[in-house]
Amino acid sequence: MSGEAMRLLLKPQEAAEALAISPRKLWEMTASGQIPAVRIGRAVRYDLADLRRWIDDQKQKGARP
Repeated sequence: MSGEAMRLLLKPQEAAEALAISPRKLWEMTASGQIPAVRIGRAVRYDLADLRRWIDDQKQKGARP
C-alpha cells in the first residue's frame, strides 16, 4: 500500500481543498467547532471520515422543511 493510501488524516490545506473552501474559512469553522478536527500537539488535522459525516449532516439539515 502506498503512503498516500495509508494516510488517515488530512492537513488543513488538503482539507480545505477537499471541501472547496479557503484555508481561512476552514480555520474559522474549526475554531468555532463547526467542523471536527484532531489536534496533535499544535498540529491540526482532519479525519476524512469525520469530514464526510459532517457533509452528510449538512445535507440532512438542508433537507429539512
